[in-house]
Amino acid sequence: MISRMSFPIERAEFQMVRVFPDGPNGGNPAPIGLGCDGMSSEDLRAVALKYGHESGFVMATTRQDADFRMRYFVPNHEMEMCGHATVGALWLMRLRGYLAPGSYTIETLSGLVEAEVPEAQDITISQPEGSTDVLTREERAEVLKVLGLEEADLAADEILNASTSRVKTLVPVRSVDRLHEIHPDFDRMAAVCLAIDSTGLYPFAVGNAGEFHARQFPRGSGYAEDAATGIAASALSYGLLHYNLVRPHSEVTVRQGEAMGCPSRIQVKLEEKGCRLSGSCMLDHSLTVVPA
Repeated sequence: MISRMSFPIERAEFQMVRVFPDGPNGGNPAPIGLGCDGMSSEDLRAVALKYGHESGFVMATTRQDADFRMRYFVPNHEMEMCGHATVGALWLMRLRGYLAPGSYTIETLSGLVEAEVPEAQDITISQPEGSTDVLTREERAEVLKVLGLEEADLAADEILNASTSRVKTLVPVRSVDRLHEIHPDFDRMAAVCLAIDSTGLYPFAVGNAGEFHARQFPRGSGYAEDAATGIAASALSYGLLHYNLVRPHSEVTVRQGEAMGCPSRIQVKLEEKGCRLSGSCMLDHSLTVVPA
């Protein structure tokens, strides 16, 4: 088990991990770097830029109350928190033998994240209690316009900004088929998200057997759509409470990436305070990540 003040990797290691896969080509590919203390911010961003995916990097912590630190980059900038990259990094460290089963505390720019690493089952990470705010009529109209949706395409009267670590805009769509038909105006995406103080639009629809389907269009990450987004799925779970689609303490299944041909499955467990995010991982042997 790693100590609180050091990371036992003498030089950086890199691997592509598919996080939350639910079928062939599924999950969100995440370049993961272990032992990245010697890399600058520009070095880390260059990895994300080279591979076009949100990337996670593990290094020694700067705090007494954490086991290690993680930084996250998309091609355009650094992120405060990334759920799928965190799960992927923990899974890779367990696979490599750097983590024994147990509880760990991770330092991130968004605060401390608690992780449970079992011997073989899915790893879980914590997210803070969520909050929701209803968009105004004017804001709602702009969101619908950028997504190419009409009022008749909605399944509820309200569009929400919901947040755990980051703010996502939840758009309830009347059917899974209509959700997968969405073709956003990407030229206007960043401006609309900035105007409503959101980091991305997250339209969703109710599926079968109590599952939910969603798509994530980020504000300005350097790519158009995410195959799986743990932080958005966590925010969605609190939105589902607002819409009375789930009960407190529910386990929520979110399916994402289907419209991209990258089927993904994310699990969120609502708890008394906050929630727990989990899902499966697998190595992506088609891409070998090396430092930029």
